[in-house]
Amino acid sequence: MGRLPGGGLAKGLAVTLRTMTRRSITRQYPEVQPDLPPRSRGVIALFEENCTVCMLCARECPDWCIYIDSHKETLPAEGGGRPRTRNVLDRFAIDFALCMYCGICIEVCPFDALFWSPEFEYAEYDIAELTHEKERLREWMWTVPPPQAHDPGAEPPKELSAAERSAARDAGRGAGGAGRAAGRPPGRGGGGAAP
Repeated sequence: MGRLPGGGLAKGLAVTLRTMTRRSITRQYPEVQPDLPPRSRGVIALFEENCTVCMLCARECPDWCIYIDSHKETLPAEGGGRPRTRNVLDRFAIDFALCMYCGICIEVCPFDALFWSPEFEYAEYDIAELTHEKERLREWMWTVPPPQAHDPGAEPPKELSAAERSAARDAGRGAGGAGRAAGRPPGRGGGGAAP
């Protein structure tokens, strides 16, 4: 059986008429904020207290858009020990005109100093003003949402189960303290078998 001539045109007009009769849904953006997904990538926020100036984020950045300056500070030792030196962060800036939002800097940070914030309204009229310093990155830190809850059916993290086993083992050692007095080596419970 052949197709009717003009059937495609009629089908297209039917879709158009159906769409014309529906009420349009438009969000008035500046007044009504969009509903962003929970893990959306807006801007990178800095928690300055956790930054040890290890420079991993700047070295791993494929765009080289992170600028870090620091100086060394000597701290006197308590109790007559050797004085310690530590790095003090002077400047931490990210050039968002170059940033490609890959998140490598956040992933490689070993001290959790960088986070994704859902903030996205940081446009500037001049491209030179898209280099944001640590004070501005710090302001965005307070917009970082708390981490999502784990999936209820997921297996618990290995670190958590290892910590629970270690706590149970330490509790067993506390009960087997009499075994040490009897001459057994430390680290073994009163049962005689290795954990």
